Amino acid sequence: MGRVPEPPSSVDGVRSSLGDAGYLAGESAALVSFLAERLGKPVLVEGPAGVGKTELAKALSRASGRRLVRLQCYEGLDEAKALYEWNYRKQLLRIQAESAAHESAGWEQARGDIFSEEFLLARPLLEAISSADPVVLLIDEIDKADQEFEAMLLEVLSDFQISIPELGVITAATHPLVVLTSNNTRELTEALKRRCLYLWLDYPEVEREVEIVRLHAPDLDERLARRLVEVIHMVRALDLKKPPSIAESIDWARALLLLGADDLDRAIFERTMSIIVKHRTDIDLVAERVGVKLSTPELGAGAAG
Repeated sequence: MGRVPEPPSSVDGVRSSLGDAGYLAGESAALVSFLAERLGKPVLVEGPAGVGKTELAKALSRASGRRLVRLQCYEGLDEAKALYEWNYRKQLLRIQAESAAHESAGWEQARGDIFSEEFLLARPLLEAISSADPVVLLIDEIDKADQEFEAMLLEVLSDFQISIPELGVITAATHPLVVLTSNNTRELTEALKRRCLYLWLDYPEVEREVEIVRLHAPDLDERLARRLVEVIHMVRALDLKKPPSIAESIDWARALLLLGADDLDRAIFERTMSIIVKHRTDIDLVAERVGVKLSTPELGAGAAG
């Protein structure tokens, strides 16, 4: 990738650069992003699903000129999938080839040949540590992994190095900017939290979400954008299996543009509701609670509550 640009020298500079990268950061997000770069500390971003946690890491990558390396966490994730593993098939082929060529060659010679970087499969953590250029390392949905994985991760994040018994210690050539995200489905360990700067992201207020929607759907009329966001907030206030995310607000705005809608009444809402509501039981509840309210021409000033 080459040389990355100098990081912004102020919190406002970070907010501006994130805005240029398509991410409208609040004061806390801009502050933590600025401090993470300056202090070299990982950032733990928690909040409900769909509030822009992963997008913050992607925007930091775009704004800083750093390549994004992503580790998607899941239940049962182990070191082999996160750190590295050996290409056993390739190793076996090499052993068979050498055995055929040198029948008298011993195991030690073959071992020295097959445990080299040529046979190493770098997974996201090793890829980020060994990268010659600075990267943004996104460890997404860390709350889905178990505490044993967290413990392994602490060693990597503390020293930014990985020990490979057959090769030795690989130390970071450049310091990755690390962002961990969590949907807060389980409590993370205090040891992990101590090592990170902390950022809580929640659903934005109406005004901020209108800005976000219009940033990504600039052709949408401001009045319709506001009405759309007010409806989204009404839907999120219900007890749903999955409240609509910011990304779904944007998708809905773009869909209304494509359909040529100039208002958001009950008819257009029911036609397009599946863009923001993704569970069958939620659809029934939203149609009953929100669809009825949209029978009136305007939601009213207090509808977003």
